[in-house]
Amino acid sequence: MTLDFSGVNAGSPESHDIVVQDTVRWLERAVIGLNLCPFAKGVHVKGQIHYVVSEATDGRELLADLQRELEALAEISPEKRDTTLLMAPGCMADFLDFNDFLAVADDLVDAMDLGGILQVASFHPQFQFEGTEADDVTNCTNLGPYPTLHLLREDSIDRAVEVFPEAEAIFERNIEVLEELGNEGWAALDVGPRCPVGGAGPGGAQPAPGTQA
Repeated sequence: MTLDFSGVNAGSPESHDIVVQDTVRWLERAVIGLNLCPFAKGVHVKGQIHYVVSEATDGRELLADLQRELEALAEISPEKRDTTLLMAPGCMADFLDFNDFLAVADDLVDAMDLGGILQVASFHPQFQFEGTEADDVTNCTNLGPYPTLHLLREDSIDRAVEVFPEAEAIFERNIEVLEELGNEGWAALDVGPRCPVGGAGPGGAQPAPGTQA
């Protein structure tokens, strides 16, 4: 499905709603639907995932948003908010730039004395494992419709590992699932972005392998 966003301001409530809707659709159809993360369904069903759309257009602004959301997650109870997804449709369209930013994000966690309490994971529409081709379907394990920072509680991770003691096997299973699904199967999930990523139009940031923008 392709929508015309020429009349929609990037920072408007309409575009924010679409970014959240796209992220929830990806979560339900791919992450939960394919069981790529066995821990995701519980917090989703309980409404414990907080979705935030950043209006950042560069790394400095995104870092400020990340700091605010880390503080908020650290202060609120896990029962109300277990995890946060911070989507940044207006910047970090290039995966290598985003990957470099993750080191800065980790430094921020340590600087805020939140190491061992919170951590930052990530998803990106151009994610690519080292040594793979851009259209390798196995990259889809870490694809998201928009550059996304996933703020996690260390305690929640520890509890999840207790339930799934062979958590390291999840990655291997995911690779098998995606290879069986193939790019056509992934495209059929329709979990790509409907808003331009990084402000890019035609010829800018490309959608995830097999997805439709």
